[in-house]
Amino acid sequence: MALLPAIAGVALVGASAANLWLLALWALCYCTQFTAARWVKSRFQRRYLMPMAVYGVLLAVFGLPFVVMHPRVLIWAPLYVVALALSMLAAWRRQERSLWGNITAIVAACAMAVVTASFGADVEAGVMPMSEGAPLEQYLTNVQPPLPRVGVIAALLFAVTQFGSVLFVKTMIRERGSRAYLIASIVWHAGLVIGGFLLHPALLCTALVLLARAVALPLIARKRSVKPVIVGITELFTSVLIVVTIIIVVPHLTI
Repeated sequence: MALLPAIAGVALVGASAANLWLLALWALCYCTQFTAARWVKSRFQRRYLMPMAVYGVLLAVFGLPFVVMHPRVLIWAPLYVVALALSMLAAWRRQERSLWGNITAIVAACAMAVVTASFGADVEAGVMPMSEGAPLEQYLTNVQPPLPRVGVIAALLFAVTQFGSVLFVKTMIRERGSRAYLIASIVWHAGLVIGGFLLHPALLCTALVLLARAVALPLIARKRSVKPVIVGITELFTSVLIVVTIIIVVPHLTI
């Protein structure tokens, strides 16, 4: 869930040295944030310090040259500074799995679809955005620097589907048996079905699959035990389905 939006951003606009480099840096960012959160959560125990330091050094070594060569990436710094601060606060309060902690992670991950797309081969060649006359494109061309339409749409689609995944997983593990979470999950996924119906048949089909798992597995779990590994495998399958659908569909949407 952390890496797929960034990968989709690369796939949607064409791989370049810049966005592949950025994709690797994002993986290092994730590792640095994860180990830093463990360090903060443990109240700064020394055993968590070394992994954080190693990843942090690697990120600095490979990241600073990228910033020097591509300083426009710094327009994203405020968003990720806030996201980092909130993630550390969640770790300190041991609330990483709270809804607000999940939303922080979703925003940070999904925005990377726009970031990596902004450094794509097609963007650098000047052939983006991809759908002339689309309302969203007309707005984005006024943003400085212009944002690739496909990256923005992909980020939005990842955000709504990943939040649905968060609700679903909670109904299976941390909030198992909670009627409120089950209703929220089903309603959210029903909304995805409606959105898919309005936007594209492939999105509709994917949304129906997501809704089916959001309804079926919690009902099965009421009758028999469903191991977390089953939930994990299900989410792996749906995550792959989502990223493939987004990569195929987004260039053809005329939002």
